[in-house]
Amino acid sequence: MLPVAIIGASGYTGTEAIEILMRHPNAEITYLTALPEECGNVAEVFPRFKGRCALDIEPLDMNKLTKKAKVVLCCLPHKVSMGFVPKLLAASLKVIDFSADYRIKDIAVYEKYYQPHTDAENLKHAVYGLCELFRDNIKNAELIANPGCFPTSLILGIAPLLKNKLIKGTIIINSVTGASGAGKNPSKSFHFPNMNENFFPYGIGKHRHQPEMEQIASEVAGSDFEVLFQPHVGPFDYGIMSTIYCEPKEKITAEKIAELYKSFYKDEHFVQVLNTAPILKDIAKTNYCHIYPALCKDKIVIFSAIDNLIKGASGQAIQNMNIMYGFDETAGLL
Repeated sequence: MLPVAIIGASGYTGTEAIEILMRHPNAEITYLTALPEECGNVAEVFPRFKGRCALDIEPLDMNKLTKKAKVVLCCLPHKVSMGFVPKLLAASLKVIDFSADYRIKDIAVYEKYYQPHTDAENLKHAVYGLCELFRDNIKNAELIANPGCFPTSLILGIAPLLKNKLIKGTIIINSVTGASGAGKNPSKSFHFPNMNENFFPYGIGKHRHQPEMEQIASEVAGSDFEVLFQPHVGPFDYGIMSTIYCEPKEKITAEKIAELYKSFYKDEHFVQVLNTAPILKDIAKTNYCHIYPALCKDKIVIFSAIDNLIKGASGQAIQNMNIMYGFDETAGLL
């Protein structure tokens, strides 16, 4: 069994990773860490695990970690993660990092949206972990930059068009996420009376996922693409629904688009191309991405739905782990 550690096990993504790994046939959780004030028996910290998991969440001890694990899921916030990743790699551990610290290759772009970058050397070697598109690179990686949730919904939704060079101009994407996308720390906007029966945009013109989207879209296409991204938050717990608008280079039929998508993803278990628009409840708590491409007047419109905490974070991380270690890619995820 592959021994797995989770750093930052007390957050939303950490607990979802615990849930998935508990049913994994080839891996086991051997070490859980969090801030001292969030430590304790996992079943006491999270009663959902009562009777199912007896592990303790402990303050991080690098000596203990290196003895107990071979791969680490680093579920730490942006800016914090790069303070830990170099130490983990130096200890010969493989790392799947959930933050944005190793996703954006241009340090100047990263620093514009986040803070000064302190680990340029490991950034050079990080592999972007969008499993369906970069599987061959993931297989031999030591450090995986687990993709952002919004970029996952966009890139999976648009990749067939980018790869086949069928679109031009700016890609426009409107996305709606559930309240869990803001993390577990409370804020005024996400206080229940403000969130319930409410809906609002945020990050207008400056959301940190936009440069990640542009970088990966351009890499998939083999040419530069601009993305105009506007996120919203809705009064539900989990999920992202993205509506993507793009301009075809030449006239194309709805039938041709559907055929392209079904062919492109025919061997991908976790990407399902539908014959009608996706519904968030159908992908909640799963590692699936549901896509419906359509033609609206003379524009291509794609609807892409994922669970932001599973395919958008913890599930994708374990799918990456499965690829790295040669396990069945669906292990633990069905």
